[in-house]
Amino acid sequence: MSEENIETVRSIIDAYNRRDFDAMGTDPDFVLVPPGRQSPIKGADGVRAWMEPDAFESQVIEPLEFREAENKVVVRQRSKIRGSGSGIEIDVVTWGVWTFKEAGHAVRLEVYLDHEKAKALEAAGLRE
Repeated sequence: MSEENIETVRSIIDAYNRRDFDAMGTDPDFVLVPPGRQSPIKGADGVRAWMEPDAFESQVIEPLEFREAENKVVVRQRSKIRGSGSGIEIDVVTWGVWTFKEAGHAVRLEVYLDHEKAKALEAAGLRE
């Protein structure tokens, strides 16, 4: 089941990088928990609205490392973002903890900042 989940995460990230939000296949009840103290975003429409703001000219995620634990996949990833009007570039490393209801069916993504590695691993039931 784990390898299929890793491939699902790769596929979602690839669709995101192409800005093909329909191909992401997000569950209607999907929950995205952004980093920091932002409120969870619920539903495929809410996630879509959050992920495709006009403020960004480009948004690309590069997976750096995958770890798996039962129904979870942890991804260390680099996000490169360029502001649409400002041209400001952001390059940030985060941890994504994906939860699967069943193989290949992601229902939740929690995002942690790079310095929160221990929290991300703990959320997946892993240790360093």
